[in-house]
Amino acid sequence: MAKAANKTQINRVQIFDTTLRDGGQTAGISFSAEDKLRIAERLADFGIDYIEGGWPGASPKDDRFFKLAQAREWSHSKLVAFGSTARPGGPPSQDAGLRKLVASGADVACIFGKAWNLHVTRALGISLDENLKFVHDSIRYLKRHFAQVFFDAEHFFDGYAAKKGYALAVLDAAADAGADALVLCDTNGGSVPSHVQRAVAETVARFPDCAIGMHAHNDSELAVANSLLAVEAGARQVQGTINGIGERCGNANLTSIIPNLVLKMGVECGIDRQRLSELKAVSDFVNEMANRLPWRHQPFVGLNAFAHKGGIHVSAVRKLAKLYEHMPPEDVGNRQRVTVSDQAGRSNVLVMAAKAGFGLKLDAADPAVAELVAEVKALEDQGFAFEAAEASFHLMLLRAKGKLRHFFTLEGFRVIDEKRGDDGAPQAEATVMLRVGDKFAHTASLGNGPVNAMDRALRAALTDFYPSLKEFRLVDFKVRVLSTNRATEAVVRVLIESTDGVRKWNTVGVSANIIDASYQALLDAIEYKLMLDEVAA
Repeated sequence: MAKAANKTQINRVQIFDTTLRDGGQTAGISFSAEDKLRIAERLADFGIDYIEGGWPGASPKDDRFFKLAQAREWSHSKLVAFGSTARPGGPPSQDAGLRKLVASGADVACIFGKAWNLHVTRALGISLDENLKFVHDSIRYLKRHFAQVFFDAEHFFDGYAAKKGYALAVLDAAADAGADALVLCDTNGGSVPSHVQRAVAETVARFPDCAIGMHAHNDSELAVANSLLAVEAGARQVQGTINGIGERCGNANLTSIIPNLVLKMGVECGIDRQRLSELKAVSDFVNEMANRLPWRHQPFVGLNAFAHKGGIHVSAVRKLAKLYEHMPPEDVGNRQRVTVSDQAGRSNVLVMAAKAGFGLKLDAADPAVAELVAEVKALEDQGFAFEAAEASFHLMLLRAKGKLRHFFTLEGFRVIDEKRGDDGAPQAEATVMLRVGDKFAHTASLGNGPVNAMDRALRAALTDFYPSLKEFRLVDFKVRVLSTNRATEAVVRVLIESTDGVRKWNTVGVSANIIDASYQALLDAIEYKLMLDEVAA
């Protein structure tokens, strides 16, 4: 009977997103009030049940967000205001923090209180009984103003391990006051799954009429596992953040939890399969708003989550994707990606040729395929990295098939980087000489460093012939030292990401001379842009 009841409890799990509150505490991330509103609207469109907006009264930014959010028109999602139990010195009705929650305009209040006896006596400096009273009275007061009030039992699992009776007594006080959810927090992120599962199961049995939630931190790399095990033990609410952002090592990652619940465990969480296909877009949106580079190897939504590099793997997924993929990438809005490298085989080349979009037709018997595989392996041995520079590889494909058009011929370039005196600002100048057909161009440009100067000089020389290059710009530039034992004589690899405002592509160059490596990558970037334009025309 107990197992049947437990199974019934996990048929529907509430998703509680704290990206705007806990996620906003990430080192290096600072959301404006307007950023928070845009993220909240995106999460509401995605179908998240509860969106925690912040702590009213904690900062002018949070106050401004809640004011902006009062105009929201959400059909499903509920806005949550976060705060703490009342502080000593007066009744909850006079507590400034609780009154801010009431005035916030949020749909739901979520307050935290201490569930670890050590925190009560050392951090708060009050008695254990006083803490129970603050929890009870604060929730009872908020229940007069909100239809739903959640209680975050802070440090619950540490408290459960140290003094279980008291940790459960804190939950008793919250439940008796009318809390709609008792959220068990692994605040320090140090709990292991077996401990979490036992504690959650016991708590679920003790409070059959109250939703039990899970709030995990990732300090031990176990936040997702702990959250999923909590659901299996009967938890009906899971808290986390998009992309797992949060203080220290982050919070439980909802971009992993949600697809695991829906696709692997068959648990409803308000995100149906159609909406789940937006998961990668939501992940990318939050990264963009946080001004944060995506983690390429992030499960489910990362660029490399369904990438295949080894020739044997590629050969297999061409026959049947599930041979090396645990799920269809399209289910979460991602896509299969085949890369080329020194581990590539003919299958890699054939897949890349099909994706290149230049009308290339290759089969395994084509001599160009074997030549390309050999060339890739040789170049990667020198330091090239084509899995991060698909555009450079597409140009190699075109060259191998005699389809690459050379839009100009370089006669020469010169770069001067000058600095006078220790305090003088460096000045960079590049001169470029090239031919387009029978016409000659000779230009010079100043720049913010030698590579920028050369980039500007190339554009100045070419835009009269190819006006579309005015749209072309660099969005990322990376330099990697490949032979550290050679100090300043080291070979370097330059990776460039470019865009024309519509498309993005990556190119690579390798040389012992950083200017030469940069030129190689720039040349590929320009030629690829012009080839794309020619195909589009």
